[in-house]
Amino acid sequence: MSLRREFLRKAFLGSAAAIVAPTISSAEFSQRQKFPEKEATGYTILFQGDSITDGNRTRNTDWNHVMGHGFAYLIASRLWFDDPERKFQFFNRGVSGNKITDLAARWQADTIDLKPDLINILAGINDTEAAVKGNKEQTLKQFESDYRALLERTKKELPEIQIVLGIPFILPVGRVKDKLEIYQNELKPRQEIVRKLAKEFSAIEIDFQAEFDHALTKAPADYWIWDGIHPMPAGHELMARVWIKEVHRNIKFIK
Repeated sequence: MSLRREFLRKAFLGSAAAIVAPTISSAEFSQRQKFPEKEATGYTILFQGDSITDGNRTRNTDWNHVMGHGFAYLIASRLWFDDPERKFQFFNRGVSGNKITDLAARWQADTIDLKPDLINILAGINDTEAAVKGNKEQTLKQFESDYRALLERTKKELPEIQIVLGIPFILPVGRVKDKLEIYQNELKPRQEIVRKLAKEFSAIEIDFQAEFDHALTKAPADYWIWDGIHPMPAGHELMARVWIKEVHRNIKFIK
């Protein structure tokens, strides 16, 4: 009888969810539906990247979830609360599993067409992991070439845009710990490439790796990142705080 009751309970909850849940359209939800078009004081921030940015965001009109559940959400919620007169607009277009080439394939719709004032790009860990798994196409030369082409296109189409580049990161826990030396050998050169591109394109560099390394003096690795790649809640809060701090150095109203 207990199994039957549990089955009926789950069936009821599933039916209720189908009734109240918002319809998910095939097209990406445009957050501008909920906010007025940019005015003189408006400022649009776009977060681009892989699963760390994606944060399990929804692709619908449910504002509980459209910014995901990670550092992008924390940044948006804080800036929205602290400065409503600025009329910030935020977009999260991170997609889990994306490499640089995947970003490029959707760049027109997910970046250029949104016309952001600032774009944050955090990418490189999936390129790294592909190389760790033996994908011979994921060379350092190709990574740099593809990343540079993406930034060149962005500056050409949106010449006034402010670019923020996040340094991809790992910590020695989970599957990364088991192959730490291999991960480091593949990731460190890619981190240097991102630093190089940040200087080349006058981008704001966010050294997440240095911040996570320093955080190890406060708590062990699995307190900040659960599998070596994806942050715990405290890790996302760390990212949000350092992001606001570093961007504030260049854009004073972001604080």
